Amino acid sequence: QVRLVESGGGLAQPGGSLRLSCAASGFTFDSYTMSWVRQPPGKGLEWVSGIYTDGSASFYAASVKGRFTISRDNANNTLYLQMNSLKPEDTGLYYCTKLRHSQNYYFSEDLGQYDSWGQGAHVTVSS
Repeated sequence: QVRLVESGGGLAQPGGSLRLSCAASGFTFDSYTMSWVRQPPGKGLEWVSGIYTDGSASFYAASVKGRFTISRDNANNTLYLQMNSLKPEDTGLYYCTKLRHSQNYYFSEDLGQYDSWGQGAHVTVSS
């Protein structure tokens, strides 16, 4: 059974940093492209960042590029999102998710191609 468990959320001041982790189990982690997706309060899901199976390439939404860094530790089945220079508009519930199909060197921003979402980690950026 696929399981994704996010952690590391919390309250940060504008300009501050947080690091999210996602512990994966129940599937061959290093065979799947992974992404972070967020849901701001009262809004829909928004893709944030994605990473290839081997971590050789990463992708970012324009709103977070240069501030967020995605990474993965395939030996420990963990996905990370380092968030720096946080802004109030980064507030939301952050989910990690895996691509539906195992495929190397493939990435998509289409959320319909992802399945097995975690329960989410709350991030609040406020002074």
